Amino acid sequence: MRNESERRAAARRRAEHRGRDAERRVAGWYAAQGFVVLAQRLRTAAGELDLVVADRTTLVFVEVKARNALRSAIESVAPRQRRRLVAAAAIVLAGQPDWGRAETRFDVVLLVGDDVHAIRDAFRADDP
Repeated sequence: MRNESERRAAARRRAEHRGRDAERRVAGWYAAQGFVVLAQRLRTAAGELDLVVADRTTLVFVEVKARNALRSAIESVAPRQRRRLVAAAAIVLAGQPDWGRAETRFDVVLLVGDDVHAIRDAFRADDP
């Protein structure tokens, strides 16, 4: 029988795999809509951005959540995490000025089973 730390490590590996799979699916979903994937799992000093995609006019920072229920997916993007995403986006824009577009937004994409629920412009950088 596994000890508690082995069970936690196995659960983290499963969650990591599930997250990577969800991010790949969402990247394909954006690509099918004409967006170019600029980065996946982009790490910054403020935290990680799941996806950065763009079309000619819009740069989108995407947070991907895969859950068993829609409500738990929505609730998983709390104000603290939104602030972290905004800070990470600012770091990316400072380091990649050529990624700038006329419009920048933050999307949250929720995967529940095979269903994709995209919340476009889910929050703004200046939201409390």
